[in-house]
Amino acid sequence: MRHEKAVEILPRTSSCKSNKKIIPANSSLNPQTSEEFPQTAACPRGRTGFSGLLRSLLHIISFPTILPTCRWLNIPTQFSITPSLGRKVTGTLFGHRRGHVTFSVQDDPRSEPVFLVELAVSTSTLVKEMSSGLVRIALECEKGQPPSRGGRPPVRLFNEPMWTMYCNGRTCGYAFSRACTDSDWHVLSTVQTVSVGAGVIPVVDDGRKSGASEGELLYMRARFERVVGNRDSEAFYMLNPDGKGGPELSIFLLRM
Repeated sequence: MRHEKAVEILPRTSSCKSNKKIIPANSSLNPQTSEEFPQTAACPRGRTGFSGLLRSLLHIISFPTILPTCRWLNIPTQFSITPSLGRKVTGTLFGHRRGHVTFSVQDDPRSEPVFLVELAVSTSTLVKEMSSGLVRIALECEKGQPPSRGGRPPVRLFNEPMWTMYCNGRTCGYAFSRACTDSDWHVLSTVQTVSVGAGVIPVVDDGRKSGASEGELLYMRARFERVVGNRDSEAFYMLNPDGKGGPELSIFLLRM
């Protein structure tokens, strides 16, 4: 199987482009334990890591919500079709505790998302994975036949509609790229002043609580280093707030 092949990980360099391929890690790579956060939902400055913060987040949902309820903001009517991303981007993971987690990529915390994918795992499952050690997610899709052979026209990597998802070498199911909805934009707008942190967001729709069946809406936001291998491969490495240690979360996009 493809995900079991021995592969090389693209090095993190000062440039966002490289002529090497980006290949996901597999289950032979052992997770490493990282430094722990203080037991708080806010992200303080100093020597910190995400693992302890995420571990404490599993218990924080029984406390009052972290962010105040805000009014719905207007979603932009037109998103950029070919946005220009830099080497550092804002990544947000969010979703109801028992619902699927969504990963959003933005050029900055206040801009529209340029890539939004619903992953094949629940939010609580991903939080537990991250709290126990290093997590590497690979999203793979097929290249397909070229148009000359009756295939579809080529599309940008971010526009691929469906992905096979692997988490630390294990097959998890299918992830789906989608357009940003009103509820997605509500979450991103609510946390737009947060650069790094995790917590709980109150979900309000016309003044009434919703999503109770899937649990509280959790979020985690961080800066990611974006590395482009070629038109068929990109990677996002989560940056630790203290700037030390390796990435605790890496997400690879691969068209094979």
